[in-house]
Amino acid sequence: MNTSGGPPISHGDTVLLADVGNTRIKLAVVEDHQHGAGGRRLPRIARRQDLMSRDFRPTNLETWLAGVAPGPAVLLVASVHEAAAVRLEAAVAEVSATRHRAVRQRRIGHADLPLAVLVDEPHRVGIDRIAAAAAAAVVKDPARPAIVVDCGTATTVNLVSAAGDFLGGAILPGPALMARALAEGTSRLPEVAALDHAPPPPLPGRSTQAAIAAGIGWGIRGAVERIVAEAQRPFAGAAQVILTGGSAGIVRDCLPGAVELPDLVLAGIALAAARA
Repeated sequence: MNTSGGPPISHGDTVLLADVGNTRIKLAVVEDHQHGAGGRRLPRIARRQDLMSRDFRPTNLETWLAGVAPGPAVLLVASVHEAAAVRLEAAVAEVSATRHRAVRQRRIGHADLPLAVLVDEPHRVGIDRIAAAAAAAVVKDPARPAIVVDCGTATTVNLVSAAGDFLGGAILPGPALMARALAEGTSRLPEVAALDHAPPPPLPGRSTQAAIAAGIGWGIRGAVERIVAEAQRPFAGAAQVILTGGSAGIVRDCLPGAVELPDLVLAGIALAAARA
């Protein structure tokens, strides 16, 4: 299969991944893409590197490429931030041309991932949501549906059927986006950082910063708990819950029994390599 019309993957290629999000570009190497096809196991990924989506240094990208792909490589790019993806692809092309490093590139789309997208407008669903759902469909119990909670710049809760189909879900702002909206939409409220990795502070918040952190933190926790409960209703509570994303720590302890897989989107993108 020649994914998205791009170059085919050869046996000697190093397969690289780029998950281009609204805040970060997450890079990784696929260690065993040929073993991920057709089974109930995700390809292994390693050598993670994060760049900022809006302002990354090409030298950092070049250093990473030199360390992980000394020979020919294919970079699979899945993006929800077009400007950042174009800049990344241009930087990779420049490194490949000026450093004589054979790195080919291809964009990953919905058709490259092994699941049906059963929503009204499949082409408008973010590739990150589809990739996470595809990975969840591989690792979940084959007889059960799944609910995928991805806590990033946006927090998404997506449903995967027992058969492995993407059914849609819910989207709300993540903690950093909420904090930025409060700071930019008011004249006196400060922007609060470091809300991503732990439960929120106890109430009452005794400073403006603590009150904002409590409002955002407890608000997201309450929203995610309620959305997951609503998502369970069609499945009579039988769906597995899978948690991922850089802000997962804020909701981790309010989703008992959830399986946490930090690199679920990257693993889903890697499935495109497995299919090729």
